Amino acid sequence: MPHPAPRPSSTRLRAPLRAAAVLLVLGAAGCADPAGGSADRAAAGAPARELTAAELRAAAVTEAELGPGFTVTVIAPGHGETGPDGGRETADRPVCQPLLDAVAPAAGPARAGRASASPTSVSAVPYAETDLSVARAADPAGSLYGGLLGYRGDRAARLQAELEGLFAPCAEFASTAPPPPAERSRGVTRTGHRLSRNDTPTPEGADAATGFTLTNESGGVVLAQRAVLARVGPALVVFSTVGVGAEPAPAPDERVVRRQVAKLRAAQKS
Repeated sequence: MPHPAPRPSSTRLRAPLRAAAVLLVLGAAGCADPAGGSADRAAAGAPARELTAAELRAAAVTEAELGPGFTVTVIAPGHGETGPDGGRETADRPVCQPLLDAVAPAAGPARAGRASASPTSVSAVPYAETDLSVARAADPAGSLYGGLLGYRGDRAARLQAELEGLFAPCAEFASTAPPPPAERSRGVTRTGHRLSRNDTPTPEGADAATGFTLTNESGGVVLAQRAVLARVGPALVVFSTVGVGAEPAPAPDERVVRRQVAKLRAAQKS
């Protein structure tokens, strides 16, 4: 399994979506509407169905589908470096909470007890989730962390539309999080964040997509998570990369994103 670049243990960083941030292509990010635009019209002839948890897991892209040089590892949701019981990261501005929820879904009891940030916000908790990492031997720094998130009804579209409205109010915000179980004595961690939009073309087969970079600034070290979030029918696909300090986070490999979107769309139509 690939490892992200070294970072201080005092800084919380999400693995799979938990390195997404998620989150992770909206017709050039700002050129397509949240409802889906031309991609929605292209897919109108074949309604996408909601996949079961097992089907969603089976829809994860494989090494054979990506080609030589790639290593894909499917990871149990919520099992990252913070551990399955690391606790929920909470934004100081409630309006920004859906962003953290989308890029770093909680697991187990934390997920079951999560509520929406406000009466009008959409819960980012999926009914099914598959997390994975994708590494390429020729480009270790470009390792991807991602997830497939299944939602009921129009929740995926509503969630993405809500996230699209966060770039202005959440350009700068902070969050707090309890330490992992093994480090309870360390106390609560406070992290500063900066959010910016990235122009990213919408992959074929996706209804809409959003590209963004979210930074985590804690303890004098800046960690950048660059993510692509694509909506495919009632599901979201998120991929992200990590940059440390002056090292920028590379754009998620477009080939991986395209092939994952295509495979998920095919599964929804079968």
